[in-house]
Parts: sequence; structure tokens; C-alpha cells
Amino acid sequence: MYERCIGSIMKIYNTLTKKKEDFVPLQEGKLTMYVCGPTVYDFIHIGNARPMIVFDTFRRYMEYKGYEVNYVSNFTDVDDKIIKKAIEEGKTAEEISQRYIEECKKDMEGMNVMPATKHPLATQEIDGMISMIQTLIDKGYAYDADGTVYFRTRKFKDYGKLSKKNIDDLEAGHRNIKVAGEESKEDPLDFVLWKPKKEGEPAWQSPWSDGRPGWHIECSVMSKKYLGDEIDIHAGGEDLVFPHHENEIAQSEAANGVPFAKYWMHNAFLNIDGTKMSKSLGNFFTVRDISEKYDLQVLRFFMLSAHYRSPLNFSADLMEAAKNGLERIVNAGEKIRDAKAKGADYVMTEDEAKNLSEAQEYVKKFETAMEDDCNTANAISAVFEYVKFTNSIVNAESTKEFAAKLYEILEQLCNVLGVILEKETEAVGDEDYIEEMIAKRTQAKKDKDFALADSIRDELAAKGIILKDTREGTKWSRS
Repeated sequence: MYERCIGSIMKIYNTLTKKKEDFVPLQEGKLTMYVCGPTVYDFIHIGNARPMIVFDTFRRYMEYKGYEVNYVSNFTDVDDKIIKKAIEEGKTAEEISQRYIEECKKDMEGMNVMPATKHPLATQEIDGMISMIQTLIDKGYAYDADGTVYFRTRKFKDYGKLSKKNIDDLEAGHRNIKVAGEESKEDPLDFVLWKPKKEGEPAWQSPWSDGRPGWHIECSVMSKKYLGDEIDIHAGGEDLVFPHHENEIAQSEAANGVPFAKYWMHNAFLNIDGTKMSKSLGNFFTVRDISEKYDLQVLRFFMLSAHYRSPLNFSADLMEAAKNGLERIVNAGEKIRDAKAKGADYVMTEDEAKNLSEAQEYVKKFETAMEDDCNTANAISAVFEYVKFTNSIVNAESTKEFAAKLYEILEQLCNVLGVILEKETEAVGDEDYIEEMIAKRTQAKKDKDFALADSIRDELAAKGIILKDTREGTKWSRS
């Protein structure tokens, strides 16, 4: 095992305090983290992918540091959009949500996003939501108005502390807004905790009406159940700061009587060619759309190429740059693996030991970047420097031990970023089979049977095997 250089304290930009703070966990050596997940009514879009990737990377780094991480990310599986889709397709809301949960998990696997410790579903936590709502009613923070339960926003004195919104300014903005069905509200700023069912909607029994929960209460309850009343970090996209996260704080702290989350992390928006992503503008891309053009590892690498709090611009040129950058790293890994396989089987030389010691400087640079509010852009720069360094020192004379230690460093850093250096060999297309097909293709080319040679290339390509003809012969790699 190579020497890790970790020693400093992780600094996190806390949306709650608007400054970087030292991360001090509630319980030493442990981290509790809740990340708002997608509403599952369609394939996830690349905007959904950004928080998945950046907070997965943060989690990976904290585990690399030695933390035991309890990472919870929900699926919102009851929502107006899900119900609308179900009606359009003549399906149940459950059928729609289950279908897109499975599709989302496929996309997450493609992006190498680790499964959460727990992926709770809102519909399986209704009892907990009813219980928390009743607690809020009992404490005077909520009221039943003809089957709809509202939260008394003004009663929670700290309302607006996350978004820095002034409650009087919010009221002024609501004065002229009349929303149908909300005449029973005590105050225009009160928000829904429970709403009665409409015709054709899924519903659950409650003391107030047969209906379903409001969106905000769902995350408060799932966080409480799987992480506790008070958690270390709550994260999500910056679009959730208000009203979703603001309302979560109000509900949770009113019900539980303790601070909800010590640190709040929010990623910035993703734009498409400098413009906000929108279906109406025709610049809306799902992760599945991207997977038809690129390996989703490229999408992940692109997402990490900027700091998570900086707006990120998606474009074909930037994706190509990410693809090329990723290839540089993967090719360096392949070169070191090759040296490890073919290297001299004796003890490292003095020069190699010196170079290995120098390699630790790149590990330090990587860790310094990650400790500074998860600066993946600078961490990737450190990996590129390390790759350049290894390319200059690994050669045919390198010992196995030296190459193995260099590779271990690269692999560990890439694991933090979620970059896969070497894809697992699949049952189809094992190496003997691939070499046999390449030999057949080489012979076909000698026989000038180019149709057969092309069909072999196409057959291998369909199985994810890419051939490259070089002066030294045909090389192959997995796509």
C-alpha cells in the first residue's frame, strides 16, 4: 500500500453560513449525508447527473480518508409529473416510477455512481410522514384545513436562514397571487404537508383525509429515519435551496427540536452551449441520449472538470476535450500495467525508489485539491501531472515492483474520481477469442478478402472491442 499524505482537515463551503468551514463530524470517523434524488417520471437528464456525480465523488474521497459514510439518496416516486405520465400511458403511478427507477439505476451504473447506503422510496415512508405531520400539528407548527395540512411558516422563527430570504419580502411577493384551492390558508406563505386526493390519483389514509404528502416532508422523514434527527451534510442542486431545502429545515427543526444539518452543499447549474437547458429550446439531453454518443465515463469526467459550485457549460467541444483527457489517463494506466506484466522481477532500483518518493508529491497535490471544498478540477490537474510524470519514467527496463506501486497510486486517485482505468473482462470476447479473431482478420487481409476482414472488425466492435492497426500489428481495447 502506498503512503497516503492526508493530514489536513476537509474544508466545505456551507450554504448555510456562506463561507468555507472545517468539516467536523457529529461523530468522529463517521459521516451522515443526505442527497436529494430525482423524481422518477422519465429518463434522468444531464442536469440530474451533476449532483449524482459530484456528491458521489465527495463520498468516495471521504471514504478514502477513512470515514464510515452513511449516504442516503431518495427516489421521489409520487408526484404530479408521475401521475400525469401514468394517465397518459394508461399505467399506474407505481408502474411508471418503478420503470424509471430501474432506468435511473442503469444510468447511475454507467456513470459509475456508487449505490447509496440506502435509496428510500417516498411511497414506502408514508407512515413516518403522517407521524411527523401529527407532531407538527401537536406542537402548533401545522394545521388541518378541510383535509389539507399546512405548515405555519411564520411560526418557525429562523425561516429563510438557508436561502437568506426575508419573510416580509416573501409575503410582499405573494400578496397578489391567488392560488385556487388555497383560500383556507392562514397565511399565503404556509406550505403544504398533506393534500387530499384528486380523482384518479394514488392516495393513503391519514387522520386528515385520504391523500398524499407534500414534496418537502418526504425528505425530512427519510433523512430522519435513515440518518437521525441531526445529520452532518445535506446536499443537492442549487435550485433546491428555496423552497425545498428551506422548508425541510423548518419542518425538521420544528418537529425534532435540534438543528437539521450542520453543512449544506449545493452544486451550480448546468447550461447547454451557454443557455439554460429546456425542452422548448430543443437543447434538452438525457443521460441515455449522451450514452449513445459517448461512454458515460466521459460524461462523469466532464462533470468533474469544473468545481461543483461553478456553473458548467455542456458542449460537444468540451465533451470531446473530456474524452481526450480521459483517454490520456486510461492510456497511461495501460502503459504502467504493461510494464508491470513485462517488467524485471527484481527489487526496485535506487532511482526507482527516488521516483516513487517523488510521486507522493502528486498525491499531496490531489489531496490538497480535494480537501479544498472538493475541488475536482484541480484534483484532475494533479492526476494529469502524475500521468505525465509516469509516462516519462516507465519504460521497458522498469521493475515489476516499481510499476505495481506507480499503478496503485494512479488507481487509488482514479477510484476517488470514479474513473475506471480497466474495465472488467466480459464473458463474451475473452482474450483468447479476441486474439483468434484478430488472427483470422489478419489472414483475411493477406488473402485480400477485405469483406471478411471488415465483418470481423464489425463483429468485435459490436461486442465492445475496438481494433487499431499499427506498425507493430493490430492492437485492441475495450470501448
